[in-house]
Amino acid sequence: MLRAKVVRALLLAAFAAAAVPVTCLGQTSNPVQAGNPAPPPLPPKATKELPPALLSLLRQKKMPKHSPIILRIFKEEAELEVWKQDATGHFQILKIFPICRWSGDLGPKLHEGDRQAPEGFYTITPELMNPNSDFYLAINTGFPNSFDKANNRDGSSLMIHGDCLSSGCYAMTDEQIGEIYSLARDSLRGRPSFQIQAYPFRLTPENLARHRTNPNLAFWKMLKIGSDQFEATHLEPKVDVCNRRYVFNAQPPRNWPFPLVFNPAGECPASKIARRALEKQRTDEVKYARLLKDNVPVAPIYSGLDGGMNKVFLARFPGRVRLAKVLPYASYLPQLPPIPWVDNDGSLTSKLFGTLF
Repeated sequence: MLRAKVVRALLLAAFAAAAVPVTCLGQTSNPVQAGNPAPPPLPPKATKELPPALLSLLRQKKMPKHSPIILRIFKEEAELEVWKQDATGHFQILKIFPICRWSGDLGPKLHEGDRQAPEGFYTITPELMNPNSDFYLAINTGFPNSFDKANNRDGSSLMIHGDCLSSGCYAMTDEQIGEIYSLARDSLRGRPSFQIQAYPFRLTPENLARHRTNPNLAFWKMLKIGSDQFEATHLEPKVDVCNRRYVFNAQPPRNWPFPLVFNPAGECPASKIARRALEKQRTDEVKYARLLKDNVPVAPIYSGLDGGMNKVFLARFPGRVRLAKVLPYASYLPQLPPIPWVDNDGSLTSKLFGTLF
């Protein structure tokens, strides 16, 4: 009975989806009028102190209140991790937030209107923080960055925001974005930016092997280089772009007399990868090769649904995950038959979201 109700809700919501804007609007509905240089006063929600439990956790983990943060986003797991620099200067996990809603499918954003949420490495400056968002509070990811532009990708207003509604964004609950926004605001005090790392899933050998037939595999393996550097060192990776590729923590060869210069569309300068990250890559490559030899099951390229949400929100927000209206990679994906809601192994929805269905 529950499964039937959920499927009916998904089908009804699919028809309503056409009325939802395809651009995720985190911007204020009350912009400053032209000719008036004075910014509006910040709303209380944007200046609110962190809750006592989170302040206590900062003290417990020896993380200064205004130390840098890094946000790591994982679509398939529907989780947003906040990492914060501790007293040693290294980043440690502070808190994991379940994502209430993300749209599109696994894979990067390519064009305006494709409903894809961005994947990649993004630099967040104070100007990208929106205290007057239509969706409670918002942090603009800064898409498109120099990598996206070099690869002719376009789109606008791609956010992390509240209200649990997404058209190309990572949507949290208002309570969650309140905490995330406050952590970001405090980390920007006295420094120019913080980093967002957005991934399709945790880039483990097991997950990459499951998704080995996906057309985005080469892109994801490139992201994994940056992820490995962070996980191996717990230090923020330095991100550059050259030859339309991401380059992480590039170091000049020994005795190289000139500083490295990166042109997003030009050739990459000679550089080398840090030892610890290289060791992790080699270990993971051995695991990946073993998984391919064992022929582990392959995940479907296209889910048939528009994004997803963490399972903790399924009962609270029924019907928010809809049948997809846009097939982002239709130009090179095979034509797919209608979605079989029920097959020999149970419902497709159950496979994707667990036994709650």
